[in-house]
Amino acid sequence: MASDFPKASPAPHRIPWNGDGRLKKVFANAGILLGGKGLNALFSLGAIAVAARGLGTEQFGTLVLIHSFTQAMGEIAKFQSWQAVLRYGTPAVREGRLTDFQRLLRFTVALDGLSAVVGMLLSLALVWLAGSWFGWPADRQSTVILYATSMLFMVTATPTGVLRLVDRFDLLSMQGSLGNLVRLLAGALVWLAGGGLEWFLAVWYLGTAAAGLHLFHVGRRELKRRGLLDGYRWRGGAWTAGFPGIWGFVWSTNLGITLELVFTHISTLVVGGLLGAADAALFRVARQIGEALTKPAKLLVPAIYPELARLCADGEHHVMRALIQRSALIAGVGGVLSLVLAWGGGDWLLGAVLGPDFVAAYPVMLWLVAAAAVSVAAFPLEPVLISGGEAGAALHARLWSAALYLPVLLLSVQHWGLVGAGWARLFAAALTGVAFLIPVLRWFRARTA
Repeated sequence: MASDFPKASPAPHRIPWNGDGRLKKVFANAGILLGGKGLNALFSLGAIAVAARGLGTEQFGTLVLIHSFTQAMGEIAKFQSWQAVLRYGTPAVREGRLTDFQRLLRFTVALDGLSAVVGMLLSLALVWLAGSWFGWPADRQSTVILYATSMLFMVTATPTGVLRLVDRFDLLSMQGSLGNLVRLLAGALVWLAGGGLEWFLAVWYLGTAAAGLHLFHVGRRELKRRGLLDGYRWRGGAWTAGFPGIWGFVWSTNLGITLELVFTHISTLVVGGLLGAADAALFRVARQIGEALTKPAKLLVPAIYPELARLCADGEHHVMRALIQRSALIAGVGGVLSLVLAWGGGDWLLGAVLGPDFVAAYPVMLWLVAAAAVSVAAFPLEPVLISGGEAGAALHARLWSAALYLPVLLLSVQHWGLVGAGWARLFAAALTGVAFLIPVLRWFRARTA
């Protein structure tokens, strides 16, 4: 096995408490991601600004709804196989079980391919059934179906897991920036040329394809460089042999992420369905800026997963506890600072970047940033459950949170309009944090008693 792959740690009783070292590594990886994501945030805001100014609120709202619909369908169908790569691939590679690791890759790649096909079929059915609810006429529905094929390039869970497994967060940071850079540059050309909605849809499709193809390329390259594809064959025994409980794991993580969509793309679709495309545009840009302000803290999520997987495999539960406590505190402080920035300059930012028509998104943006601040403070809780083999507990937490959030969202939007969507999101963030905290405390109690 190549020497640059992370090696197994000594037995827990022989090492000192090394939480500071683990925390530094988490922040180092998050810092690498931040370098790329900082550019990504600028490119993303630039792409949105170009599309918003080129299309206006109504047509930009239609673009947002089509893109959100496609992303939601792709995420619903997609298995989170990157988590399986980390959960089962970490011990396989560290113990030198190359055949097992390659069998795992065959399994996760097959899941990704199946997800893309199912997602497109699901899109076709839902466009036919619910297209009129979003105000899409028959000719627009055919456009939506065509755009849905972009999810072929969205199903990149396996290469994402591979790059996280081998600590190539620098390559991951480049991938997201590439897609938004394409949307920004090509979108600017379309804007200058006076192109309409169809041209902007083509540009956003191109950005998705470029990012997805790049991720597949660098993931395969890193595997080959480490010798992890030596002798690889697409056929070779039962794909799940040697990975007990993997089907339950992938189903639980898939459903968990699907439920998380209720708080992102599906909430945008609900706002668009109830209030119209213009309000969907305002909600989308408010969420985009809220996510940009809390992005530094959110980058700790992908950075902490590999460390928790290794600590759990080594039985270092006391280090895990210290790591998540410190990480949550730092992320929470970052979330509060983001809220202060949004309160002080959010309205100016909306007007300067997107134009005066989008300043109306300022009130809901404040509530969305507040919700994001609560979420980032609780960010280590779900990774603890996933890394500890408690994906079912994580799923239950998501299930209860989503089940309560949806009716609150519908009632809030109907009674208080756009700002009601912000109130509902803050309620959901607090509820989700509590729902994860309870099983995490129970998990640690069972292992440190």
